[in-house]
Amino acid sequence: MKNLLGYLGFVLILGGGSGLLSDRLGGFRLFGLVRFLVPDGHETAGYAVLLVLGVLLAIPAARQG
Repeated sequence: MKNLLGYLGFVLILGGGSGLLSDRLGGFRLFGLVRFLVPDGHETAGYAVLLVLGVLLAIPAARQG
């Protein structure tokens, strides 16, 4: 279970971070899949939520291992 939380947290951190970078820099798409998780018009807030959610999932996985 901790491995699953760790991997999911890692993907969400990378997706949220790359989404914020693409929102600020324009045209930089590393993880195209996460753009389907964020509603149109709320990209910055949505990617920030993904980033925070990824950190919150990764913390318990790191404490257990």
